[in-house]
Amino acid sequence: QVQLVESGGGLVQPGGSLRLSCTASGSTFSRNAMGWYRQVPGKERELVATITSGGSTAYADSTKGRFTISRDSAKNTVYLQMNSLKPEDTAVYYCAARAALLYSRGRDDYDYWGQGTQVTVSS
Repeated sequence: QVQLVESGGGLVQPGGSLRLSCTASGSTFSRNAMGWYRQVPGKERELVATITSGGSTAYADSTKGRFTISRDSAKNTVYLQMNSLKPEDTAVYYCAARAALLYSRGRDDYDYWGQGTQVTVSS
C-alpha cells in the first residue's frame, strides 16, 4: 500500500507562484510514475502533469510552459512548481502514483491517490 501526502496549497494572487509537494511512503518510489491532477466541483478530475520514474514529463495544454513537475527520489517526493497562476487554476490538486515506470495521461491508470490540497487563485 502506498500513502501519498500533499502539501503546499493555499491562496495566491493571479500571476503568483506556488509549489506543491507530495511525499510517498510504503512503496519503492523510484519505480512509480507520478502525476498531478486537479478537480473543481461539478467537473471531472483532469491531468495537470505527469512524470516517469526516470524523469520524463508530460503536461496538459493548459499548464504547459507555466507548471513544472519534478521528483526527488532521495526524499520520496514529487513537486509541482506553478508559476503565472490564473483564476482558472483554482482547484483541489491531487497527487497520484502508478505501479509502473511509465507515465500515463489516463486517470484510471493511477493506483494510489493523495487526499488533495486546495489551490485558490484570487485577488
